[in-house]
Amino acid sequence: MSETDGTPDESEAASEPTTDTEGGRVRRYANYAVLLVLGVLAFVAVIQLYLSVSSAIRTWIEPEYRSLFQAGFNLVVLFAAGLGISYQLRRLYG
Repeated sequence: MSETDGTPDESEAASEPTTDTEGGRVRRYANYAVLLVLGVLAFVAVIQLYLSVSSAIRTWIEPEYRSLFQAGFNLVVLFAAGLGISYQLRRLYG
């Protein structure tokens, strides 16, 4: 410590252990990799679900009502995506 102002000297600051060790960095990158893989799997699952519901609408709904059901389904998906985006933005910036 510096005798004049009580702050650590440069030599003392350099000798202190850092909190971001090599093992911690590797663990953090592994967590990011797992998150990325899970995100890709979730994206594929959502696309498959969307296509399956669209196919079910084409199969079970009479042709004159298909566009109405498809529009309703798309509106629900859009609303859910808007809620998710809003939630994430609040977590990041709020």
